Amino acid sequence: MMKPMNILFITVDQWRGECLSILGHSTVKTPNLDSLAAGGILFRNHFTQCIPCGPSRASLYTGMYLQNHRSVENGIPLDARHTNIALELRKLGYDPCLIGYTDTTPDPRLYSPQDPALKNWSGILPGFNKFLEVSTISPESWALWLEEQGYTVPENPRDLYYKSVDGYPGAEARGKTYAPACYSKEESDTAFITYKALQFIRRPGRKPWFLHVSYLKPHRPFLAPEPYNFLYHPDDVPDFKRASSPEEEAKQHPYLAYLLNQDLNNGYYHAGIYPRDEKSMRQLRATYYGLITELDDNIGKIIALLKENDEYKNTVIVFLSDHGAQLGDHHLLPPSAYFDQSFHIPFIIHLPDEKDQQKRGLVVNAFTENVDILPTILDIFGADIPVQCDGRSLVPFIMGKTPEKWRTEVHWEVDFRYMKESWGYSPPPDKELGIDFEACSFNVIRDEQYKYVHFADLPSLFFDLKNDPDELHDLAGNQEYTELILKYARKMLSWRMVNDERTLVYMTAGPEGIT
Repeated sequence: MMKPMNILFITVDQWRGECLSILGHSTVKTPNLDSLAAGGILFRNHFTQCIPCGPSRASLYTGMYLQNHRSVENGIPLDARHTNIALELRKLGYDPCLIGYTDTTPDPRLYSPQDPALKNWSGILPGFNKFLEVSTISPESWALWLEEQGYTVPENPRDLYYKSVDGYPGAEARGKTYAPACYSKEESDTAFITYKALQFIRRPGRKPWFLHVSYLKPHRPFLAPEPYNFLYHPDDVPDFKRASSPEEEAKQHPYLAYLLNQDLNNGYYHAGIYPRDEKSMRQLRATYYGLITELDDNIGKIIALLKENDEYKNTVIVFLSDHGAQLGDHHLLPPSAYFDQSFHIPFIIHLPDEKDQQKRGLVVNAFTENVDILPTILDIFGADIPVQCDGRSLVPFIMGKTPEKWRTEVHWEVDFRYMKESWGYSPPPDKELGIDFEACSFNVIRDEQYKYVHFADLPSLFFDLKNDPDELHDLAGNQEYTELILKYARKMLSWRMVNDERTLVYMTAGPEGIT
């Protein structure tokens, strides 16, 4: 009989897939995650299903593609009929606890219209016991903790995420994001979440446990406490993957032109919030790497405590991100558009010693997706995988085998209808692009060589990733590729048909009832 296992489920926000030193990144250092991967399994080609945070996490928690769960934007409710990772683990006797956030808007059909749960979009996934909630929307618990440490908190606690040290030496020369946060590394939101995670692990009580630690960083604002603000030099960051200018980049596609214009005039770059010049963008990227190393240091503290308490050998550890970010590639900053940088994410899983058949230190190159996470965790415990799940278990990979008929490509979807004035986008995309509100979406199919992007009512794109890894040259208008493009369009249609919502299709009414 296998000893009951703990589950430590760690998510980060906007961490790009290549940003692990074990993968050979030229700049960023992640020694603790490298060690975790060396004793576990690292998935090199892991992708999220959608952006932004809310839709991506809905896919992660439910194992469903966007086309099926339909929580298409932050603030769009998640249908209550869908089960999720917390509810499924409750069936196994766990009391899932959350430190951080899940960006879940509840199903309004179960609430009064004036219920406070419906008044902000950063809600808690059903099934979780809220050990601690902290996010950019709800930083009150962090602010209270800072006050207990003697820190003077701004009148609006959300300002904590944006306040840097005034007059910091070198900030003018290095760029706006070089100045450190006004709090120390021991007082950051990352440190606070870690402190609460350590507190949870130390507490006496029912075992085994399931703890979801959901960090905000390295999500913007790109503000790091010392020494992480100067840990990396802007001259050492990789060069940007982009056309010679935003204007040249915009020629690739109308939707990309819209995003570039919005970022410049209404969004991230507007009014100098994040200056667009080369010097500032390089420093921003260096600060982003500093935030990653801060996270790595803090995750290392959690792992160290598990080892100290003799729980490491009996804990399933999962580490991944909800999505990536552009960080200046293609002249964009946030997670956006259809480029790999926003969808390729890190994923590491480490199983307890009892799972002695696992191939430790294995790097899996096959394409995997965030919808695979829920089926994998349930399979580890020998539990049934819900019919709703579009993903598949990765346990065969963990055991050093390749599952039969494994996918040879990944898919992601984006519904951009709600990029409207309230989000800083004016005019909204349907008006600016002259398309129907319901047609504001695109799907992507990407394999080792090609990427096909299909818009509902805008031109498609096609990239040869072997010869154009930076995705600078759209081949959709090249007649030499017409037949190949049609092949990928057919593959995408088939994928959508095969993965239609199926919860009730395996049930049939008859004389003996539903079978």
